[in-house]
Amino acid sequence: MQRKIYERVRDTSDEQRDTRYAERSEAYLISIRYEPQKIERKWRRIWEERKDHKTSWQSDKPKYYCLDMFPYPSGSGLHVGHWRGYVLSDVWARYKKLQGYNVLHPMGWDSFGLPTENDAIKKGIHPKINTQRNIENMRRQLKEIGAMYDWSREINTSDPQYYKWTQWIFLQMYKNGLAYRKLIPINWCPSCKTGLANEEVINGRCERCNSKVTRRNLMQWMLKITKYAHRLLRGLDKLNWPQKVKTMQANWIGYSQGAEVIFKVNSQINKKEYEIPVFTTRPDTLFGATYMVLAPEHKLVPKIISLKQKKEVVAYVEEAKKTPELARLSLVKEKTGIFTGTYAINPVNKEKIPIWISDYVLLTYGTGAIMAVPAHDRRDFEFAKEFSLPIREVIYSKESKREKDGRLEEAYIGEGKLINSGEFNGLDSEKAREKITQWLAKKKLGKKSVNYKLRDWVFSRQRYWGEPIPIIYCSHCGEVALSEEDLPVKLPQVEKYKPTGSGKSPLENITHFVNTTCPRCGSPAKRETDTMPNWAGSSWYFLRYPHPHLKKASFDRDNLRHWLPVDMYVGGIEHAILHLLYARFFTKVLYDLGYIDFEEPFEQLFNQGMVCKKSKKTGKVEKMSKSKGNVVTPDILVNKYGTDTVRMYELFIGPAEMECEWTDQGIEGIYRFLKKTWDLFLKLKENFVQRKEESILRKRHSLIRDVTEKMKLFKFNTAISSFMEFLNWLSDPGISGKGIDKKTVETFLILLAPFAPHFSEELWEMTGHPDSIFKESWPEYDSSLAESDTVGMAIQINGKLRGTLRISKKSSREEVVKKAKALPAIEKRLKDKNIKKTIFVPGKIINFVISN
Repeated sequence: MQRKIYERVRDTSDEQRDTRYAERSEAYLISIRYEPQKIERKWRRIWEERKDHKTSWQSDKPKYYCLDMFPYPSGSGLHVGHWRGYVLSDVWARYKKLQGYNVLHPMGWDSFGLPTENDAIKKGIHPKINTQRNIENMRRQLKEIGAMYDWSREINTSDPQYYKWTQWIFLQMYKNGLAYRKLIPINWCPSCKTGLANEEVINGRCERCNSKVTRRNLMQWMLKITKYAHRLLRGLDKLNWPQKVKTMQANWIGYSQGAEVIFKVNSQINKKEYEIPVFTTRPDTLFGATYMVLAPEHKLVPKIISLKQKKEVVAYVEEAKKTPELARLSLVKEKTGIFTGTYAINPVNKEKIPIWISDYVLLTYGTGAIMAVPAHDRRDFEFAKEFSLPIREVIYSKESKREKDGRLEEAYIGEGKLINSGEFNGLDSEKAREKITQWLAKKKLGKKSVNYKLRDWVFSRQRYWGEPIPIIYCSHCGEVALSEEDLPVKLPQVEKYKPTGSGKSPLENITHFVNTTCPRCGSPAKRETDTMPNWAGSSWYFLRYPHPHLKKASFDRDNLRHWLPVDMYVGGIEHAILHLLYARFFTKVLYDLGYIDFEEPFEQLFNQGMVCKKSKKTGKVEKMSKSKGNVVTPDILVNKYGTDTVRMYELFIGPAEMECEWTDQGIEGIYRFLKKTWDLFLKLKENFVQRKEESILRKRHSLIRDVTEKMKLFKFNTAISSFMEFLNWLSDPGISGKGIDKKTVETFLILLAPFAPHFSEELWEMTGHPDSIFKESWPEYDSSLAESDTVGMAIQINGKLRGTLRISKKSSREEVVKKAKALPAIEKRLKDKNIKKTIFVPGKIINFVISN
């Protein structure tokens, strides 16, 4: 009945509509129940029919590009933790639209790679079929959110028309020396049966399946991200990102400044002299180097080991190769190592120091060799204690911790004065670093140097479900890159798609895919069978949205100039050193190659907090997971309370950037708030009056100010609290009983619209507006009216707080003192007391000083 009434009224003129609304009785209007499911279906249909969310770049309004980190279509659908990020970004996008921006808010699917393939294997369904089913379900859920996504721009990274251009970008990198193939020891997940980048290994375990990671030597495709290390680090300073994310990226890039020092060693095997360069950030401690350590994989190991130690050294090296790099760096790991039987010469004092091999030194960091200074490095100290190696103190400080006999209790890693350092004794550490580096350079025994922890990106995966790498191998021409005309190299349809675990992709056995012809000489050739990682498609997808169906190029430069960079990017902090770093790398490469005009993809980043719930298995509040039995699906809640209630509760449960706990009971309060608002507004709309009271005007402007300021700071939970406080004030019979002005009601609805769009659209229409509420402008406030005309004052007796008083700012001292004394708690304490002095600070405190 409700739908028929209002859809029929919408077809009449404004004047007729106003008349017909006015004719309805208050009793009849209040009888119209709040039925969110009907209202929400109605408005989603209207938005779709009117194409309200379709964005054109040809607009006079300023652009605003608001983007979500698009989802992996894995699992059975979205839970309320996923919903939170999408609701948050939609509230922000709708807010910017009301502010007058032409908002681009697209959505798509990160559908290639490990997450979706593992989900398909688990279900026993082919990845292509499983991915499509998951996309259809998630699309339904995302549409149910009521988000203003422009679905005409939907993209899918496993669509050949999309990954054609992922392959094209790879080829541009290859042609410019940024993609290369190399035999390297890589992280290997025995469960996922594929190689992993360092960024995909967390505490020695696979970030997807949590299996313990091992090491394997495989021929891998690599991307030269290290070439961009300095720019990736420097660029962080310009970004409006959370400091935590910038710090995480900076630490991963790992810039160090120091010196490269040359140690020399004579081989007992071939009698040759070899140089071993060492990078150190502390050349001031060089005189304290009492031994040297090489990484097990160091190329000089087989050349310098003594014959006596060879068997033991080889056995240790083979065992060390099985351990992932990040596990080898663990501070709690037991220290292991073996002496090579050979000695190196310390260049500053010509001392012979033993050369050891240990897995806590990595070939991929620095030079793969370290000078060990146990007195001033924690790992070196522990290693020296374990193997009874000498510890020589060369930096003196009163802050160092010592045993009773004066020896160091632990390594001192701070600054101090040099001792036991020859001609450099007495120098401050900082000055000594400079002087010793200069001395080394003069003697051609070292030089000033910088180093980065960042390693090149392992880009090969031995899996089926990913972008084929567009390279072929010819017996005559060798490695040959395909031309753009040969793209896309389509992923073949296969029955056996599970990883083999052999180090080879399942594509290796698909002869009609593997066997091909060399485009250069026409000879028989074979295709590359490794595929790209799941990060490939997501490293540039934000460039595709402005023109997603373009066939002649990966992106349209004019469109990119208009829309990019992304103004607001919303997603989880778990992508800080994976997706976000890779996307920045791709962007800088495309900028250098002249395809785009900007170096950074995302100007502002917001990381939403994780939604957690008590696990049925452990009883602990944990991240939502099916295995923990604590997943809450939004579908059930939407059917019971409606989308707008779920949207608002997602934001109300805690600060947007903080981890929060989901409780099913709290959602009832949000539903009651919307229902109370509904009932009150139906009543008020039949009795709009021109009320001139300044108190009402102040209340309206205060609400605008409060919500606006909280929106700017992403304090959505406290913005909702402001709505609740305003509704409580408006519900007071002394206010609503006399009627309210239409402007106040309309202002409330516009402010509420980003949070509860369906609800606000319905009441906006019922208030007599034919157009969408989102064609309105965000209300502005008058700061003089938004400022409260009252102030809270602390009432003290002998400096101790005994009460508070809210009073008009215009009140005189005499009025304030009189009202303060009249407060029951104050009156009781002042009875029969002699007030020696009254201290009055306007707008802040009154302090009565009395005799004891």
